[in-house]
Amino acid sequence: MNDPDRRDPEAFLRQAAQEGRGRLKIFLGAAPGVGKTYEMLTDGMQRLKAGIDVVVGVVETHGRRETEALLSGHEVIPRRDVDHQGHKLGEMDIDAILARHPQLVLVDELAHTNAPGSRHPKRYQDVVELLDAGVDVYSTVNIQHVESLNDIVASFTRVRVRETVPDSILEMAEIEVVDIPPDELIERLKEGKVYIPAEASRALNHFFSKSNLTALREMALRRAAQAVDAQMLDYVRAHALAGTFAAGERILVAISELPSAQGLVRAAKRLADALKAPWSAVHIETQRSLQFSEAERAQLADTMALASRLGATTATIPASSVVEGLRRYVADARATQIVIGKASRSWWFELRHGSVVDKLVRATGDVAVHVLPCDDGGRQAAAAAALTGGNWGKPADYLWTSLMIVAMTGAGHLLVETIDLANIALLYLVPVMFAAASFGLRAGLFAGILSSLAYNFFFLPPTGTLTVSNPENVVSIFVLLGVAIVTSQFAARMHAQTDLAHMSARQNAALAGFSRELTAAASQEELMQAICGEIARLFNVRTVLLLPSRDGPQLRAAVPPEDRLEQIERAAAQWAMDNDQPAGRGSSTLTASDWLFHPLRTKRGVLGVLGLAREDAGEPLRSDQVPLLMSLLAQASIAFDRMTLEEEMLDARQIRERDRLRSALLSSVSHDLRTPLTTIISAMHELRRRHPSELMDTVDTEAQRLNRFVANLLDMARVEAGALPLKIEPVDLFDAVASAVHDTRQSLLGHEVKVDILPDIPLVKVDPTLLHHCLINLLDNAGRYADPGTPVTIRGQRFPDALNLSVIDQGPGIPLGSEARVFDTFTRMEGSDRVKHGTGLGLAIVKGFAEAMGMSVSASNNEEPYGACFTLTIPERLIITSMPNEDDQ
Repeated sequence: MNDPDRRDPEAFLRQAAQEGRGRLKIFLGAAPGVGKTYEMLTDGMQRLKAGIDVVVGVVETHGRRETEALLSGHEVIPRRDVDHQGHKLGEMDIDAILARHPQLVLVDELAHTNAPGSRHPKRYQDVVELLDAGVDVYSTVNIQHVESLNDIVASFTRVRVRETVPDSILEMAEIEVVDIPPDELIERLKEGKVYIPAEASRALNHFFSKSNLTALREMALRRAAQAVDAQMLDYVRAHALAGTFAAGERILVAISELPSAQGLVRAAKRLADALKAPWSAVHIETQRSLQFSEAERAQLADTMALASRLGATTATIPASSVVEGLRRYVADARATQIVIGKASRSWWFELRHGSVVDKLVRATGDVAVHVLPCDDGGRQAAAAAALTGGNWGKPADYLWTSLMIVAMTGAGHLLVETIDLANIALLYLVPVMFAAASFGLRAGLFAGILSSLAYNFFFLPPTGTLTVSNPENVVSIFVLLGVAIVTSQFAARMHAQTDLAHMSARQNAALAGFSRELTAAASQEELMQAICGEIARLFNVRTVLLLPSRDGPQLRAAVPPEDRLEQIERAAAQWAMDNDQPAGRGSSTLTASDWLFHPLRTKRGVLGVLGLAREDAGEPLRSDQVPLLMSLLAQASIAFDRMTLEEEMLDARQIRERDRLRSALLSSVSHDLRTPLTTIISAMHELRRRHPSELMDTVDTEAQRLNRFVANLLDMARVEAGALPLKIEPVDLFDAVASAVHDTRQSLLGHEVKVDILPDIPLVKVDPTLLHHCLINLLDNAGRYADPGTPVTIRGQRFPDALNLSVIDQGPGIPLGSEARVFDTFTRMEGSDRVKHGTGLGLAIVKGFAEAMGMSVSASNNEEPYGACFTLTIPERLIITSMPNEDDQ
């Protein structure tokens, strides 16, 4: 930032990393049907006619004649068949494309999930490999598939898209928005140009409402603008280009230690929200910052924290002046608008110091400056009081100054006969400069006045009086006073800059040492102890580190060792974890605690909290220590997250090995039991035929039950081994449900079965046998745990990107937080739908079979009437004659 003509290293490295890689262009749309694939193929055809080597990696036409006509002019790389459990799935052949190595490849549906067994689980990862190989790629994606916007889209469309693309992919791409007005897209739907009429009618009533399309359109345009703005900033920083390049607004608010600065922050937040623009909050640290009182430092820290909570990027920049610091930061951040406060100042103050706002307007050129009135918090009165009755220094300062003036006077008497009288005045510059540089402005002025009087009294004729006969000698007096003022100002500035440099060096050394300690930790326990130990040493405080657990915050490390915390401390730690904000002493929450707790946060959320306290029960930190602590906590969070991920990977490897051994054991035991069970059942049938009795019926029933358990064990072993054969064919869900209800009629005795499925629900491509097993396990589960006499409902629902088939009972439901665990193998939980007799395999088999067919299953509680709801989700690619994820015309 010190040199505006210097290239930004990080931006330059990002630019350099693109050298030799292919370029990515994404055709971004607000919804299916806007014409992304059509536009991509049209653009590709133009490049082909221009002599560029273009091939089609994968394009989904969905039977659209216009799209097929455009595709016919391109070279199409044949798809690769992926054998997934006996079924052939066509996927993009990335090896064939790399071998062909065209200049440009067209890849449709960037968010697509590849079939199991492919090189990469996601298509965008295939695209990244192509780019790394130097191949340019054109691709398509809808705004609802962008990872950071997934929750927002789901909040108003009521449809959660499961196939997403990381934002980093969009950030590396050139983006072209394919846009049509919502009314035109709705008209295309009605005309059947996007979906078949039945699907179009359902879409218009749900996902494709005008309000949804308008919101999605705005999101697509804004996201594209953000990506373009970020790429433009990277380019201008990498090439050290001057100017703001105000293609998009970027807001900067300058904050100070005054209480009114919080009003500036809130005003900047409102301005940024109105403009939908990113914003930053910056404090310029000058020599005056070193004179802040503890209350002023605390106020500044609170204002910075407020800006951070409101979403600003915060920074503290050392500079020789406020205007210089703001000018450099504006140039680096390419800010287009500045929000700054202006307090009411006297004309005398303005005359002596000038106006920061006026200087800023002149220094920043074409940047808009918003000036808001603010209260100086009594600063002007305090400054006046300081001038009249402030700190005048130590008596020893004035004593040493007087002694030096006496010494210079003596030296002048010795030299008066040999040197010119005007040169005697130069001797008095020594004590003036010494006093001003060493003791400050007041001592310098004292030295200047006393030196002037001594020079006048002892050397200027008439000597022995304070009159000046020659007006030219008056100049010497004013020179001495001027030297005192100028020297003291330069000395004060040098002292301040030296102090700032020393403080920065200490912080950098602390960060480097802290990083070394964290890197040397070999386990999570060592890492937590290192975090506590280093922070305790640097700030001279007691430290504790707590991690979340089911029973509340768990104490894992402490310096010095702690074995317990009071209830108020645990409450403060829990609040800090839940709200991702500091709590305890020195914060605004639960201040009765002796400890101050700061969260350790990463992109994955809050990992734990670090507590600080002093032996004397005072404030754990000074406000000027907060920035250093924040930097240390950021490093600690990254190191802790890395260590946690490594341990999770190790646990995952151990679990895979355990599951492999368990599957082998299950398979062996099940096969050994199957043969004698088959003999027993056959013998029982024969005995019942010859000698029927109630005892024989009981034995046969239990033998059949045991046989089902063994069959479940075998099925589970096949699922976990990935050896489940599939026979995919079109299945009518109405018929599948009817067959499953018939086969579970004994389990459903006493329960009315309600089937809520529309007659025109489409066919699905699944294995009928595995789907039948899924349904009978879910119905058997519902029949066993539903309250007596209550109905069991089977409901089918169609969504734009999926079809849901749910089995709903009216029973005790599923314990909160256990919705995913009910599908674990051999898991049986109190209060759940799996608490009664059974092996705990039924729902695990449902999950295994569903995933083998490319489906998913989830559990939840139905609110009205209360009970468990198990839902099979059939994705779009398994639905016949249904809407595609990335369909384009």
